[in-house]
Amino acid sequence: MEPLRTAVIGYGKIAHLHAQALRSLPQSEFVAVCGRDAARAQTFAQQYGAAAFTSVQAMIEQAGVQAVVICTPHPAHAAPAVEAAACGVHVLVEKPLAASLADCDAMIAAADRAGVKLGVVSQRRFYEPVRRMRQAIDDGKIGQPMLGSVILYGWRDEAYYRSDPWRGQWLAEGGGVLVNQAPHQLDLLQWFMGPIEEVFGYWANLNHPFIEVEDTAVAVLRFKNGGLGSIVASNSQKPGIYGKVHVHGSNGRSVGVQTEGGAMFIAGVTSILEPPYNDLWTIPGEESMVERWRAEDRAAFEQSDPTLRYIMLQNQDFLDAVLEDREPAVTGRDGRVTVEIFTAIYRSQRDRAPVRFPVAAHDGADDFDGRLAAR
Repeated sequence: MEPLRTAVIGYGKIAHLHAQALRSLPQSEFVAVCGRDAARAQTFAQQYGAAAFTSVQAMIEQAGVQAVVICTPHPAHAAPAVEAAACGVHVLVEKPLAASLADCDAMIAAADRAGVKLGVVSQRRFYEPVRRMRQAIDDGKIGQPMLGSVILYGWRDEAYYRSDPWRGQWLAEGGGVLVNQAPHQLDLLQWFMGPIEEVFGYWANLNHPFIEVEDTAVAVLRFKNGGLGSIVASNSQKPGIYGKVHVHGSNGRSVGVQTEGGAMFIAGVTSILEPPYNDLWTIPGEESMVERWRAEDRAAFEQSDPTLRYIMLQNQDFLDAVLEDREPAVTGRDGRVTVEIFTAIYRSQRDRAPVRFPVAAHDGADDFDGRLAAR
């Protein structure tokens, strides 16, 4: 089967990882990059032996692009995604799918109309300990998942927020820790626990006076199966990073993963220093396997650049989904759920009330789901 002609839209830090992946995969012939700044697009294109464009439609028509990865800032995901889908091109979008539910719905509708695949990047689903957790849940080893938790503690300094002009602003970035750092863990929580019934949450800016957006958020969730959940996410905790997702079952057994550890990770700038591992596992007869799994996972982690490896796995899955005419591992609708979660937290603080699911794109307020109300 012939490889797909692929391109990236955007030329920032994360775009370099996707370009490297698309150049390496046999399912891909990487041919183009598109961005508003012609000089930056050209510099990026020269690095990867591709053509540079400033127009999505022109790139698709002239370079024969069949699939794109969108790597623009979060509020700028929808426009190129809708345009590419309208041209019959399959679209993989960096996380989160969008900064607003209205943008999510526009992207999903455009892909449905055109009959193209829409996926969202959530490469932690491909981590070995994460997949082990999902298999244990699918096999019924913990009964029904009834209690789930996300903890994500990290630190972002002023230099980080000054590294790109769009960071730290409501309208340019879409939000803070909920929109930028926590989507991976939010996705895993809902993937493990199942459909959400309602969310109640708060957010704050605790110690970053030089940005508009939140650096900390907490929330409680009720799931449709009667289960409960909690989220604590913060960019206000030094040093390094510490992220965990734990799931406790109806039979009293538990599974968990530490997805993040070590120094703070910035895509395209730093590497993942500590491998993810199963830090909680109380399934009878399997407790002693945790150390073996950790050694195996560390060996796999050290065989190649882990930052690139999992991006490659997700790109590979998406391209295979196009070639095999199946749904990708993480669909656009999956990505919408993550946006529902952080939208619900913003609205919940504004309204001092829980937000029921599904969450509609518009609730009658012109305040970016409560984000601008706090300004």
